[in-house]
Parts: sequence; C-alpha cells; structure tokens
Amino acid sequence: MESLGTFLKSRRDRVTPAAIGLRTYGTSRRVPGLRREELAQLAGVSAGYYTRLEQGLADTASGQVLDALARVLLLDPVETLHLHNLARQSVKPGLCEPPREEPHRRVLSLLESLGEATPAVVLGRRGDVLAWNRTGHALVAEHIPYEAPQAPERRPSVPRMFFLDPHTRGMYRNWTELARVHVAYLRLTAGRYPTDARLAGLIGELVMHSPDFATMWAAGEVSDCTVGAMNLRHPTVGAVNVDYQVWLQPDSLDHRVEIYTPNDPASADALQVLNQQSYRAKSFARRGM
Repeated sequence: MESLGTFLKSRRDRVTPAAIGLRTYGTSRRVPGLRREELAQLAGVSAGYYTRLEQGLADTASGQVLDALARVLLLDPVETLHLHNLARQSVKPGLCEPPREEPHRRVLSLLESLGEATPAVVLGRRGDVLAWNRTGHALVAEHIPYEAPQAPERRPSVPRMFFLDPHTRGMYRNWTELARVHVAYLRLTAGRYPTDARLAGLIGELVMHSPDFATMWAAGEVSDCTVGAMNLRHPTVGAVNVDYQVWLQPDSLDHRVEIYTPNDPASADALQVLNQQSYRAKSFARRGM
C-alpha cells in the first residue's frame, strides 16, 4: 500500500521549479524537484507542518490544505482524489478481511439484457471477474472455464492474468499501455480501501512475482479506468480492435461493468464470430450437453 507522505514526496520530486514559474537564480539544487520549504511556501503552510505531513507525523490535513498542495504539485483530478483518500487513512491502518463480493441482481439483469451480441464483463474492486456473458468470456479469457466466476475462490483476477498468465499477456498487442492502466487503477483503489487485506495481498503477490508490475508500481502512477482501446491477437478470430467503456454501478460502487465495442469492420466481423460460437455454447449448456 501507499502512505500520504510517500505520495507527496513522489509528486514533489516530479515538479520542477520552472514548471510552476519559480525562479532559482542559477543556484545548484540537491533535489530533483521542489524543496519541502518551497512547496510549503507556495501552498501557504509552514515548512514544519508540511515536513510532518510528509514524514507521517501530522494527525490530519484539512481539505483546504490538501487542495493547495494539489494545486502546487499540478495534480490532476484523479491524483487529487487519491491525495484526499490517503489523507483519510490512519497512520498505521490495520488490514482486515473484506466481505465477499457478489454482483448486484440489477447488474446481472443488465448483463442478461445485453445478450451475447455485446461482450461484457462485471469486475469487482480488485479486478476479480464477478460475472461475464459468453461473448465477453470468449473475447478476454476463453482459455478459462466459463463457470469460473461462480465460485468466489476460483474467480479469475484480471491483474493476475495480465501479469502472471503468459496466455493473456501474449494476447494483447498494446499490453504495456493496458498494464499501466491496471497498475494505476490498483493504486487508486488501494487509496480508497487501505485496510483491504485481499487487495494488499494481491499487490504484494504481483510485486514479488512480476518484475514488470514491480517497476510500474514503483513509478507511482495513479489514474481511473473508464475508457480506452484494446488491441488483441485473439487465438480464435485473429486481430481484434475494440474500445472498452466502464459503467459504474450505483448499487455497488466498487463494481464496474466493462463493455467492449468494435472500432473497425474487421473487428465487428470477429466479434460476430465469437457471438455465434457463444450462442451455440449457450444452447448446448441449456440442453445439458
């Protein structure tokens, strides 16, 4: 997980005096970005107070102070949200076992209403697949049993698949771009849920077993995951280029429905093939075959 002080220092190191119009008069500098004193002065707080914040020794920080720091550090809206999330944490938050995640019935009804023509996947807060339609399954994980999300202990984990499953990694032509999105979103989630033992365990596992994840995590990027492009080298239908968009769920704010749509005619044809295969698989399942 990440502390407020660690995040502040990483962002302070990235902001050069020139980026915020601070004149240095040619003096030599021993830090890559702003000095603590410079940041404190520009944000309107004392240097001693800011130092305590960065060292984890201050009890609280007001929203006004956090917004002032975000302004000087040139944080975007998602980074500013992450800053506020980290500030709400206790200095040493204890981990606890979170409740088991289950998709809301309205989410499942939405998935059912989409049918098989539109690939869709329901994701939990840690990126576990809570449900998918057959075309969504065929698009992103046809090598995994379709029934896997039904058993909480066997649910596929998208972050684990991305970093620890060679089959999944080899399927994405823009793997690096998407991997960075997954890491940045996990960091945002970790700020929201600092006591989630399963989330901490997932991050620790990926840091230990994936050098790529460890490098990306150390970079400190944080962002939301809302829209983007996936360029696949699909084992069944070949090249597929789709856009994904995330629908947040008002009944389950931790859960997301990811919808995939083709962005060229050839990809539309490929999804149609997967749709037809999914329809046949669904028909066989209903007949008990």
